[in-house]
Amino acid sequence: MKKLFIVSLLSALAINPAVTFAEDKPLPAVLVHKVETSDLTPTFKLVGRIQPTERVNLLARVSGFLEERLFTEGRDIEADQPLFRIEKDNYEIALKQAEADLASARAGLKNAQANLNRVSQLRKRQAASQSQLDQAAADRDQSRAQVLKAEAGLRKAKLDLSYTEIRSPFSGRIGKANFSVGDLISPESGTLATVVKIDKVYVEMAVSEKLMLDARRKGIDLDNPPVAPRLILSDGSVYDQAGSFDFISPEVDTNTDTITLRANFPNPKYLLLPGEFVHVEIKRKQPETGIQIPQSAVQRDREGYFVLEVDTDNKISISRVEMGPQVEGQWQVINGLEPGDLIITEGLQKVKPGIQVNAVEE
Repeated sequence: MKKLFIVSLLSALAINPAVTFAEDKPLPAVLVHKVETSDLTPTFKLVGRIQPTERVNLLARVSGFLEERLFTEGRDIEADQPLFRIEKDNYEIALKQAEADLASARAGLKNAQANLNRVSQLRKRQAASQSQLDQAAADRDQSRAQVLKAEAGLRKAKLDLSYTEIRSPFSGRIGKANFSVGDLISPESGTLATVVKIDKVYVEMAVSEKLMLDARRKGIDLDNPPVAPRLILSDGSVYDQAGSFDFISPEVDTNTDTITLRANFPNPKYLLLPGEFVHVEIKRKQPETGIQIPQSAVQRDREGYFVLEVDTDNKISISRVEMGPQVEGQWQVINGLEPGDLIITEGLQKVKPGIQVNAVEE
C-alpha cells in the first residue's frame, strides 16, 4: 500500500511540475530615488505689498463751480493733460483788472519820472528848493513800487486763471472722480481724483531686523546687490518680469522690529495693481548646486549617517554619507553620493546589505 502511494505521488509530479514542496521567494520590492544635482541657492520668502512708483491726489487751488470733467475714470492719461476745468469768468475779469492796474501804475511812474526831471533842472538854476527835489524823487520811487505791486498782481491773476484747469503732473492711470460737473469746489474740498503711475511698481516688504543684521555686516550694495527678488502671484504662478532692490529703510520700525525693504518691477501689461499682496522670493544671484535626497532615505548608527544604495545588479550596499542642512523634507548631502546613484527611500525595514531587490524608481 505504501509503495502504491509513492508511485502515485511521483506520477503526479511528472504530470504537474508546478507542484513543489517549496517555491522560490520573490525579491523584496523597494522604492528608490535617483540622485541628481539640484539648485541649492539660499532662498527667503516674504510677503510684500504693491505700491505705485508715483501717486498724486489732485486738488483745487482756486474756488469755483466745476465746469467740465475731461477724462474717463479708470483710464490712462498723459502728462499735463487737462482733467478738470473750473469756470473762468471771474478769473478772466480779475486778469483784466490786474492789467489795467499795471498800465495805470506805469503811467504814474512815467509822470513821476518826468516831474523829477523838471524839478532837477529847476534846482540846478536855483529855481526849486532841495525839499521839492527830494519830494519829486520820493514820488518817483513810490510810483516804481506801485508798478512792482501791479506786476505782482498781474502775475497772480494769470496764475489763478491757470489754476482753473487742473492737469496731471505725469502720465499714468486716473481713478474715480469725487466731484461732478456743477459742484462748487475750493482748496478745502479735498481730493478731486487720484492719479497713479503703474507701468513700473514698487513692492514693499517688512524684513526681520535679525535677518538683515548679517547682510549689514557684509555690507549692502544697492547698486549691485548679491540677491534678486521675484514675485509669486496669487494663483501660484511666477511673475515673468525681473525686479531689483532700490531702497532699504535707514531705521528699524519700533512697533514691529522690522526694516522696510523695497524692490521695483516693470509692469508693462498692468498685471500688478497697487494695494495687492504678493509673495516675494529673494534668491542669491550666484547659484549654488549640490545633492539633496529625501530625509526618509537617511539612517544613522554608531558610525554616523548612511543610506542603502542599489547597484546595477540590484544588490544592496551601505554608503556612508556626510549630511548638511535640511530644507522642506530634503537633506543636503555634502559627501558620499554621486549623481546617478540609486538609494532606497521606502522598504528599508525588509532589506539588508548584500541581498537582491526589485527596485522601483520614483
